[in-house]
Amino acid sequence: MKQLTHEEISNNKQEFPITIVCDAIRTPENIGMCFRIAESFGVSKLYLHESSPTIANRTVKRTARNTFNEIPFEQYESFSKTIANLKEEGNTIIGIEITDESINIQDFNFKNHHKIVLLLGSERRGIEDIDNVDATISIPMYGRNSSMNVIHSLAITLYEITNQIKK
Repeated sequence: MKQLTHEEISNNKQEFPITIVCDAIRTPENIGMCFRIAESFGVSKLYLHESSPTIANRTVKRTARNTFNEIPFEQYESFSKTIANLKEEGNTIIGIEITDESINIQDFNFKNHHKIVLLLGSERRGIEDIDNVDATISIPMYGRNSSMNVIHSLAITLYEITNQIKK
């Protein structure tokens, strides 16, 4: 068995109708990893709050490993306005959040939604305006901890979505 190098790997590049909105994520490593995970899973676009670290941040750059050159992104000022615009464009807004109405990720049928926006809450407070979502999904946890890092949750969610809707 031989471990392959980056040059020896050829991925089946595909873009999915998935947009990510980061609701005031403030940790540079999380922003950088959001770019990296989003690019890995063929996400169409990424929105970052104006208070989030930018790609000018050294830690964001190092963690993202130039994936910010591969995925369209923009900063937004108003969370409510951004979500309203995305809804008008026909997106289903799905929060990755534990609520009393959350659906287990494996039970959510992503194929029923043509365009998906994944909403990531801040590291401390989660999604600040939860009433703006069409649905919330949660990832079953089997340990004592009730939550995980926002980017780990994003990776698991993107895996599940792309697994369901890939061509």
